[in-house]
Amino acid sequence: MADKQDIRALIEKMAEERGKLLALVEALNESEAEQAPADAEGEAQWSAKQQCAHLTEMESAYRAWVERALAEDSPDVTGVRGEQVAIPLEEAHQHPVSDLVAEMRRQRELTQSLIDGLTPEQYDRTATQPIFGTLTVMQWLRSYYRHDRMHQAQIAGREANYVPRFSGGSEPDQRRTRLQ
Repeated sequence: MADKQDIRALIEKMAEERGKLLALVEALNESEAEQAPADAEGEAQWSAKQQCAHLTEMESAYRAWVERALAEDSPDVTGVRGEQVAIPLEEAHQHPVSDLVAEMRRQRELTQSLIDGLTPEQYDRTATQPIFGTLTVMQWLRSYYRHDRMHQAQIAGREANYVPRFSGGSEPDQRRTRLQ
C-alpha cells in the first residue's frame, strides 16, 4: 500500500516534470513549435505542438484507465480512450502554443483532482492494457511524469533517458506517423 511519502513523491514529480515540460514549450515561438526533426522515428518525429496534443490525449487515457481500475476489480482497459480532448493530435498545428499549454494544464487539473480523492489502498488497484501489461494505479500515475520526461527530451532534441517497458518487449507499431 502506498504511504504518505510515496504519494507526496508522486505529486511532486508530476508537478516538477510537467513544469519543466511547459517551460520548454512556452519558450518556443509558433514556428519553432511546429518544426519536427527530419530523421526521427515514432513520437520523436512529431513537432512540439503535436507532442503536447499527444500528451493531453494520453493524460485523458491514463486517467480513464485509473478510473476503471478504481471502479472494477482488475479490468482490461483495452479500448478505453478517455474523454475527447480540446485539441486532438491531428489539429495541433491549427492552434497556438498557448492553447495547447492551456489544455495540458486543464487535463493535469483533472488528474490532480482524481489523485486528491484517492485513499492509500486505492493505489494498489490494477488495470491491464495490452501494450503495458498489468499495472497498479500508482504505476499508471507514475507513467505521467515519466511520459512528460520522455517528451521533454524529444522536444529539446536529446535522447530520452526513459523508455517505456512494453509487455511484448519491444515498442508496438501503434503510433501515428508524421503529421503535416
